[in-house]
Amino acid sequence: MSRKNESPQKAAMREMMKNYLKDADLSIQDGSDVKNIMRDMMSVLLEGALDGELDDSLGYNKYDYKNKDTRNSRNGHSNKTMHTSYGDMELEIPRDRKGEYEPQIVKKYQNTLTQDMEEKIISMYAKGMTMGDIESHMQDLYGIDISDSTISRITDKILPLVKEWQERPLAEVYAVVFMDAIHYHVRCEGRIVKRAVYIAIGINMDGHKDVLGMYVGENESAKYWLSIMNGLKNRGVEDILIACVDGLSGFPQAIEAVYPQTEIQQCIIHQIRNSTKFVSYKDIKALMADLKLVYAAPTEEIALSELEEFREHWDGKYPKIYKSWHEKWALLATYFKYPLSVRRLIYTTNTIEGFNRQLRKVTKSKTIFPSDDSLLKMLYLAMIDITKKWTGRRQDWSQIRAQLEIYFEERLCDRNI
Repeated sequence: MSRKNESPQKAAMREMMKNYLKDADLSIQDGSDVKNIMRDMMSVLLEGALDGELDDSLGYNKYDYKNKDTRNSRNGHSNKTMHTSYGDMELEIPRDRKGEYEPQIVKKYQNTLTQDMEEKIISMYAKGMTMGDIESHMQDLYGIDISDSTISRITDKILPLVKEWQERPLAEVYAVVFMDAIHYHVRCEGRIVKRAVYIAIGINMDGHKDVLGMYVGENESAKYWLSIMNGLKNRGVEDILIACVDGLSGFPQAIEAVYPQTEIQQCIIHQIRNSTKFVSYKDIKALMADLKLVYAAPTEEIALSELEEFREHWDGKYPKIYKSWHEKWALLATYFKYPLSVRRLIYTTNTIEGFNRQLRKVTKSKTIFPSDDSLLKMLYLAMIDITKKWTGRRQDWSQIRAQLEIYFEERLCDRNI
């Protein structure tokens, strides 16, 4: 646009800037000079707007005592440092004598002027950057120093969103829910304690995957799992067809108390790993081949027969392996009753294990979290980033759903799904 077509407002601003530079004997040499000038202009504009706000609040302009109809009055100014994209800026905030005036342009506890800055801080926090790294980046980007407490205050704005997310309504029925817990160290009352983060990922009857909840609590126990199950129930989950877990302590008792019809599948892959943990290198190949005949059997009857064969062959050398499979068989063998497509979905907890690996990538720079809230904030932000890619569903879901509707016909017939 040529200058002859510019608006009167822009022309007036150009003239004002020209006079300002001349009167102040200023010259622009580089970008930092522009930043300084913009910061000063912003300060003047904001202070003028704040004075105008107070005029409106009191109902009369400064020195306009004829129109004064209130016992309240101006009471000087307080100083405030604001962090802006142009650097730190000092503002004089007007006050009233009765303390009734609440600034709106620059709110009472606000100390940054750009949403962009806060979004950048939250984004860096979500990627697992340390406080020191965030401070360094903000210094590089904006030339300002931001304290740990400021970063915490900004990221604390996430907590109401976390609470809202944790309490949101859920689907009435989930085909499969994967449960797991990962552990972190958190500072609590001057001590470093171990916290379990309980995670539930559900696949609804339309085949869509979602994180149902993440909960920071004490180490794994039936009591805590029970509170999580009750929480899911209160949020609208009436039934879970199959729950997949990795030998979680206390979980079977908890889910049976709330969802007594839910079938539990313990992760076969984890059972295999635990079974072969102490097997000699020279035996591992032959033992794994024999074990595969058990878990890859076409039917449960054949699997049990192969398990007895395994016992005869290996019990003398590794008695704990058969004992473990035999004692856990009721939870390990659930998948045998289903066709191959459903088996592939439920025999392993890879769905939640993959999610946990991505969480650990984000949190690996944090050996100790200062509080439960700081841990939950980072996990929530990481979860939002991870689940952005969860847009589709399994290609074979139509087949899986059709089979589940037959197997669970009585439980699904009255549901609105």
